[in-house]
Amino acid sequence: MFERLDQIELRYEELNRALSSPDITNDSAKFQKTAKAHAEIAPIVEKYREYKDLTRGIAESKAMLAEETDAAMKAYAEEELAKLEPRVTAVEEDLKVLLLPKDPNDEKNVVLEIRAGTGGDEATLFVAEVFRMYNRYAETQKWKVEVLSTSESGVGGMKEVIALIEGDRVFSRLKYESGVHRVQRVPATEQQGRVHTSAITVAVLPEAEEVDVKIEAKDLRIDTFCSSGPGGQSVNTTYSAVRITHIPTNTVVSCQDEKSQIKNREKGMRVLRSRLYEVEMQKQADALAKERKQMVGSGDRSEKIRTYNFPQNRLTDHRIGFTIHQLEQVMDGKLQPIIDALITHYQAEKMKQETVGAM
Repeated sequence: MFERLDQIELRYEELNRALSSPDITNDSAKFQKTAKAHAEIAPIVEKYREYKDLTRGIAESKAMLAEETDAAMKAYAEEELAKLEPRVTAVEEDLKVLLLPKDPNDEKNVVLEIRAGTGGDEATLFVAEVFRMYNRYAETQKWKVEVLSTSESGVGGMKEVIALIEGDRVFSRLKYESGVHRVQRVPATEQQGRVHTSAITVAVLPEAEEVDVKIEAKDLRIDTFCSSGPGGQSVNTTYSAVRITHIPTNTVVSCQDEKSQIKNREKGMRVLRSRLYEVEMQKQADALAKERKQMVGSGDRSEKIRTYNFPQNRLTDHRIGFTIHQLEQVMDGKLQPIIDALITHYQAEKMKQETVGAM
């Protein structure tokens, strides 16, 4: 590990020098590429230098203990060791995490799709609440949420909502949200006060750029139709809504939130690219190791990942055995404890796989 860290530090110094070279500074494309490479390894180098400072401090404190005869100096050295040794262990663990292979999608924006499952009207109400939850969380992260498509239910809920979330490392934070989310509570329409169980599905797709997915015009069928639902005078009078079918995969995307057919088509293509990209990523995931297949973001929506139990004020993530009794705060967008726990768990799983692979 430390040989690799030494190589990364040398590479960091090379990039430092390159960033001040006239050959790079006068070429915008080269400068951006070099700056990006520099920024990617900077956290590793900073943490490695902290590690080296700590180990140097530990060595000096041990030497002082061995050589000093003054009781006060020995006590000082022991105190320093007591502080430095736990820190160096923690920094070493941080370095192991930083050296894990990066998910190439972590920097991407996401297309978030939430759909009602079993539970009828109650499921559609929960779709709307979970979408609000992610909206609130996005606000805390300073991300931008743009609704691409919605289908409302008669009780004020949502049968389906598709949105684009843009910002810093969105996929890295939300990728473990994909799966079946179960809700247990007494519906407003329940006369006997019985707790009902409903389910919705959440899909978090990395937004695919045109360079990620090549779509041929001949493979598309584009139909236009009149919008339905709220939207003002233009609803049901102009053919602004768009339905795009990708013929080879029979993937269908509809978009009608905009009054402009062109804008609806642009939004529809963003969703289509992301869905086709996920299909391709799933093919690759199936060919990789067992651990990769088990990653939640791989596209398998069949397994229940989380339960929201309102009578008990409890949220449980079944994949990692995480439970929190602050459901009201969670539904208000305070998702960070859950997201941090998931990231920590799956980083630990990756580290295990890396260790096994290195044997």
